[in-house]
Amino acid sequence: MQDGNISPLSADTVSAPVDTGERRAGPEAEVVSTHVLVAEEQVQKLRELSRRSRIAQSEYLREAVEDLLSKYGRGGTP
Repeated sequence: MQDGNISPLSADTVSAPVDTGERRAGPEAEVVSTHVLVAEEQVQKLRELSRRSRIAQSEYLREAVEDLLSKYGRGGTP
């Protein structure tokens, strides 16, 4: 039974990424669509940064993933 007071997008909700199976062709390596939950405040800040810089939010998110992989020694794309 779920608590009716907790929203599906609540900060208390923990969710694993969902692979939607969507694949896109392009000049880069194979790209997979995924779904993650992000705090509303972070989403608003990312949208504003993207709007001001004219760089897609998805580009910033891919860069963040690469940085994390490098930081923790998993190696990103060469």
